[in-house]
Amino acid sequence: MSKSLKNISVVATATVASRVLGLVREIFTAAVFGTSALASAFVSAFTLPNLFRRLLGEGALTAAFVPTLTEELEQRQRAGAFVLVSQVSSWLLVVTGAIVAAAMLLMANAEWVLAQAEGWGVAEETLRRLLLGADLAVILFPYMIFVCLAAAFSAACQVLGRFTEPALSPVWLNLSILAALGIGAWWAWDLPERMHLLCAGVLIGGFLQMAVPAGVLWREGWRPAFDLGYNDRVRAIVRLMGPMVIGSAIYLVNMAVSRFLGLSLNDSAAAIINLATRVMELPIGVFTAAIATVVFPLIARHAAREEWGRLGEDYHKGLRLVLVLNVPAAVGLAVLSEPIVRLLFQRGAFQASDTQLMTPVLAVYALGLPFLSFVTVALRGFYAVKDTATPVRAAAWSFVVNLVLSLLLMRWFSTVGLAAAGTAAVLVQAWYLQSRLSRRLPGLGFGPLWPNLVKIAVASAVMGIAVWAGWRASAWLPVVGRTRDLVVVLAVIPAGAAVYGLLLWLLRIEGRTELEAILNRVRGRRDAATDPAP
Repeated sequence: MSKSLKNISVVATATVASRVLGLVREIFTAAVFGTSALASAFVSAFTLPNLFRRLLGEGALTAAFVPTLTEELEQRQRAGAFVLVSQVSSWLLVVTGAIVAAAMLLMANAEWVLAQAEGWGVAEETLRRLLLGADLAVILFPYMIFVCLAAAFSAACQVLGRFTEPALSPVWLNLSILAALGIGAWWAWDLPERMHLLCAGVLIGGFLQMAVPAGVLWREGWRPAFDLGYNDRVRAIVRLMGPMVIGSAIYLVNMAVSRFLGLSLNDSAAAIINLATRVMELPIGVFTAAIATVVFPLIARHAAREEWGRLGEDYHKGLRLVLVLNVPAAVGLAVLSEPIVRLLFQRGAFQASDTQLMTPVLAVYALGLPFLSFVTVALRGFYAVKDTATPVRAAAWSFVVNLVLSLLLMRWFSTVGLAAAGTAAVLVQAWYLQSRLSRRLPGLGFGPLWPNLVKIAVASAVMGIAVWAGWRASAWLPVVGRTRDLVVVLAVIPAGAAVYGLLLWLLRIEGRTELEAILNRVRGRRDAATDPAP
């Protein structure tokens, strides 16, 4: 597992760069567009190709592709694996190209489609926001082709043990968007022109996302070929994808409904939800995605070799790492949501009133962070053993819970109600997945994690109290506004992390011996480097 921990640290480091840049991207976007109807329209339009990416790319395809490609690599070495990569990417290009063409045609005629909804009792302002989103979606939909191919190439890189470059590929999207925003600000264009430039940055970034992992595969010996061969391996991927596509489609509808409900509330709801989820997903992107990226090929290899004991060990280690990192992150985000929002976003078009709207939304979303992270790893457990039907049922339950609670809670709590519904839905999904996984493979039950979870919960609660006390004590500082928020982030958060780490150490959290061994090896190398030669 030490090599896996090293890979996790590599991916996490690379992902930190991309996620921080992603957060910077959102900060600049919010400064330019605020929480206006144009910002909400962009969020909704960009959601569409991203959802199809999850439908065909990072979700269904990757989950079906990794175990199958792992088996091909085990049996036919790299030559067979590279043929499969070409076949999968060729089919993906054809399918996504057809979907993009159909979607662009539909969105281009959205005015006629939405005109039919006037008799359905839909508010005129809601129709205006939907039409604005459709116009932007026409520009953004080709991004789906690039990012789906990028997902396939990245999965192949991971199977080959190359984790760094695929983890860095989102950096190019963020840099392209930041460059587009900078050019728009430099030339002082009006908001619609800046928005079109932002969309161009998305497309350029998507192309680069695809090109980076493709270049890695090229260096590994792969040569792209248009191959629509439909052999046993491709058929196996399609069979595995079938249920996952249904599950992803449920998720797509779920997200689309949430966006529509947000647009029906007011101009700012969709933009507020997007920014809150971006902040909340930072720990997921940095830690959970890195852990899942490394653990998935590992447990898929164990499943292919029917090494069930080792599969259970690595699965539990992955979940333990996820909980150790994300439970305190959730507590910290919930407690410090106000200064974090103000420090990150309150500038330019993003006003103090937007901070007040977003603060409780972020706090509620933060409570779902451990469950969302748990789901990310638990899904890999099913995909490793090629069970793709159970995640579909889990997604269906999540959709029902989210829809029902959204319709109920938005009446009383507006945008906060939508966030609460999403948090409840992911909690139900996490419980359903783990209970079914325990039935299928008793060795993957949650039982071994309970002692660790209790220690994590106790340490996180104490840390939360310490962070809250530090935040309140900051009122006595001779600084105000953003300077005070910066002091809180730079001082209170590291202090809270130190308190949490010390408590886990004293409580002897499982995995401490592995960390001690790593530290001792690092200390030994440093001592050897500094000692004079005899």
